[in-house]
Amino acid sequence: MLSWSCSDMPLLSDTIGGLHFAAIDFESAGAARGETDQPVQIGIAACPRLEDEPELWTSYIAVEKPVLWSASQVHGITTEMLADAPSFPSLWPEIRSRLGQSVVVGHNPATERKFLRRFPGHGFGPWLDTLALGRMCVPGLADYSLSSLCGALGLTCSVEALLPARRWHDALYDALASLLIVRFLVKELNLSGQPLEVLGKAVRT
Repeated sequence: MLSWSCSDMPLLSDTIGGLHFAAIDFESAGAARGETDQPVQIGIAACPRLEDEPELWTSYIAVEKPVLWSASQVHGITTEMLADAPSFPSLWPEIRSRLGQSVVVGHNPATERKFLRRFPGHGFGPWLDTLALGRMCVPGLADYSLSSLCGALGLTCSVEALLPARRWHDALYDALASLLIVRFLVKELNLSGQPLEVLGKAVRT
């Protein structure tokens, strides 16, 4: 059963229905202990309003060190596939244009926030965590992974319809899934006219 409850987040001026949402996901190269991880793919799915058709963008990202075999087994990206990819800093104008003035959505977005901190003072946010949102609005699931949450909400076919050639652990596929989770829950719980603060601990600065 879907549910939600209020929290003591500071009041925001806009209602959820009037906000711009942009979901982001990174896939990474993996790193040995003590080494710095590198992004290998970025995906952003954005909506000026939640009922709008998602605007989709993705790019591979050049790496300085080889992609670990263990990481490649998860997302299917190899070092050879990144030979002609742009550098991460060169993607900054595109990232800024797509995330600026948006509620930034991610599924447990610690990795996304970590990689974006390489652009000091970017000012993106607030952030909306679909892992926390799922636990709050869809209690009782055994698993809150992105694929399991989409499956529980009946959204997997919607993601597949928009990105039929992609799969889980593709950055754009995962970003779109996160965005569709937000859109579905806002509609089902009639939250469009509410301030973002009603999503409680799922919202982070």
